[in-house]
Amino acid sequence: MDKVCAVFGGSRGIGRAVAQLMAQKGYRLAIIARNLEVAKAAAGELGGDHLAFSCDVAKERDVQNTFEEMEKNLGRVNFLVNAAGINRDSLLVRTKTEDMISQLHTNLLGSMLTCKVALKTMIQQQRGSIVNVGSIIGLKGNSGQSVYSAGKGGLVGFSRALAKEVARKKIRVNVVAPVTVTGICLH
Repeated sequence: MDKVCAVFGGSRGIGRAVAQLMAQKGYRLAIIARNLEVAKAAAGELGGDHLAFSCDVAKERDVQNTFEEMEKNLGRVNFLVNAAGINRDSLLVRTKTEDMISQLHTNLLGSMLTCKVALKTMIQQQRGSIVNVGSIIGLKGNSGQSVYSAGKGGLVGFSRALAKEVARKKIRVNVVAPVTVTGICLH
């Protein structure tokens, strides 16, 4: 069976680093970002037959369409990485409601939507892996990042609960919470 990995947010940052590692491990990759040209550039740098897709993870129809296209062009996704995320630092009293909503939709709802669609295939296959990229900020909090912290903290609870839901189907769900210090990601 093919090893197919979808990396949402795979065009930059942690998602891009994960995509590079998965390519080295022999996975066929779908690099997904809002900006298709940026995703194509990231996929092209990996060599091989990796593909790029454009998707707004906060929109359920976009997510469904993207999975349909991935399956048609790469095969069934059996490894999902959710690294898509946005951060708009601001004290809560200064944060616009639309900024709160967009952060929560991308950072939490987006991962829920991608997991929901991916699980349909993974359950049929009786196997799969999901890695959701959180943040230490979701566990510890940080001044000026209350909304970001709420979304990433919610992702931790979501991932833990989902892992219990699908464990009997031989599907693993994990969340990682990286720490960034002066631009260097520590694990």
